[in-house]
Amino acid sequence: MLTTLCDNLVLHGWSQHNLFLSKELNALLAAECITLHETNGLKLARVGQGDQMTLQTRIRSDQIAWLHAGQSIACDTYLGMMERVRVLLNQTLYLGLDDYESHFSFYAPGASYSKHVDRFHSDDARTVSIVIYLNDHWQTEQGGALRLHPLDCPTQDISPMACRMVVFLSAEMLHEVLPATRDRMSLTGWFRRRTNA
Repeated sequence: MLTTLCDNLVLHGWSQHNLFLSKELNALLAAECITLHETNGLKLARVGQGDQMTLQTRIRSDQIAWLHAGQSIACDTYLGMMERVRVLLNQTLYLGLDDYESHFSFYAPGASYSKHVDRFHSDDARTVSIVIYLNDHWQTEQGGALRLHPLDCPTQDISPMACRMVVFLSAEMLHEVLPATRDRMSLTGWFRRRTNA
């Protein structure tokens, strides 16, 4: 699977992998996200970087909580999986990825995120984006797709089904999150390279 991931990144700039998480780990991470939501542990996401971060719900209306090592066994297991992916990407594609950052994303019904790329204009550290979905029994008609806009290719709509992982190049892949009719949960993260800034 990870070899296919690298091949797809080179050829297409993105890759999709179903059943990346086990059902057991998916259930634990989903339960943690729901608990954060119910205990006000999620905060409305902002756009921009550093001192320029602002709340703009017409652009982005999800709620997030950043992950840190040691917060739960499930999160540590997930972060360990991402470390193995980081090592493989470096060994195969020589990307110089130095670390990984990730947060829970919770989209209430109707929430969305307008078209954007993940790399900041003033900071090119983010190199590879990862989205992992936590939503059991998702039906396509419930919406909530990740819509990718690959260069010179048709758009790709990816339903946020449990255990599914989507990987794409942070600086190149224009993408958006379409509104859904039910709560939508994911883990969103970025492999970052060291910069001289």
